[in-house]
Amino acid sequence: MSGTWCFDSKSGVVRLVEKPKGKVLVYIPSNEVITSYDILETILLSLGWERYYGGEPDLFQFHQRSSIHLISIPKDFTKFKSIHIYDIVVKNPNMFRVIDK
Repeated sequence: MSGTWCFDSKSGVVRLVEKPKGKVLVYIPSNEVITSYDILETILLSLGWERYYGGEPDLFQFHQRSSIHLISIPKDFTKFKSIHIYDIVVKNPNMFRVIDK
């Protein structure tokens, strides 16, 4: 069991509050949680990112002509992890944020 034990002073009960299970990516302008690659790709394209074809076959890749940045994410959305989320946030400041699930 992982989490934090919290004491409720009103009821006198101690209970376990579990830690959040992972992170999610949120698009700040619409406060939308990114739940699929279709949503993410639409947003990235609107921010000036372009699909990059020619990289790894098991990755989706995006680049901007105006920078050297490259975003690489696994084609399998279930393998979309915190490292990929933070890569998107760092390369798109003020457009995305990370929150606990």
